[in-house]
Amino acid sequence: MKITQLSVFLENTAGRLREVTGILRDAGINIRALSLAETTDFGILRIIVNDPQKAMQALRQAHFTVRETPILAVEVPDRPGGLHSLLEALAKENMNIEYVYAFVEKRTDNALIVIRVEQPDRAIEVLQKGGFNVLGNKDIGSL
Repeated sequence: MKITQLSVFLENTAGRLREVTGILRDAGINIRALSLAETTDFGILRIIVNDPQKAMQALRQAHFTVRETPILAVEVPDRPGGLHSLLEALAKENMNIEYVYAFVEKRTDNALIVIRVEQPDRAIEVLQKGGFNVLGNKDIGSL
């Protein structure tokens, strides 16, 4: 299962991230995970939210540039080596990871690893065969 990540392009100016979080707050959107990568002039805010379509609509109405990206959210044990086991499963199939970030679930003793890979459908198959739980949008929205 793939989940929807929103990538929001932000000018690297004071208060710009606050504008995004205010828009999402006003739209009743809950941020489940985020990552912000920046350069001198701009940043890319990657967010996972409980309602991606509603969030995208609210942000676009406020004139933000937003893109949807299919990514994977994979449960791993929240202990030393949890991430490594996931990486080993993908490495055995020569699968390249474009980026990764993580967060800890409140409802279990697992961590969630968010990955973007070149072949998400193949990665899902590999990970499920390896015993990993790959979450979907409904799972993320209920965290």
